[in-house]
Amino acid sequence: MVTATVPPIALESLMNAARIFAATTVESVAPIGDTVTLPQLRILVLASTRPSVNNSDVAQALDVHLSSASRTCDRLVRSGLLSRQALPRDRRRVELILTCEGQKLVAEVTARRRATFNRILRQMSADDQTALSQALDVFVNLADEQAERVLLQL
Repeated sequence: MVTATVPPIALESLMNAARIFAATTVESVAPIGDTVTLPQLRILVLASTRPSVNNSDVAQALDVHLSSASRTCDRLVRSGLLSRQALPRDRRRVELILTCEGQKLVAEVTARRRATFNRILRQMSADDQTALSQALDVFVNLADEQAERVLLQL
């Protein structure tokens, strides 16, 4: 069921949810202090969720110039959270890999976010949880499809 126009209340609800998601991310990162910035955390999460990530992938994901992405990754490598490894099949392609410390940091932040969302969801009825899950699944799938179409146009 596709609608031609988006009711303002639907857009406002999504904007409010995005605000909560952002606040939850900031809250989950606060205990690690100055260890990483939010863009650096995004890189670490990207490296933890996608196979064979390189500087170009990071630049595209963060929508920054390749040199900025490379400098940010350099800082993460120097801090011991990320490492670089040449791929055996193509030595020119260098893959970014989380170190054990990087994996630990991402796991800690993710656990805090999961706990916050769990506390909120427990206050909702089972029917509301199911409805939310279904709506978010549709939204994420459409957003992923849109992102894939944009990537194919590059």
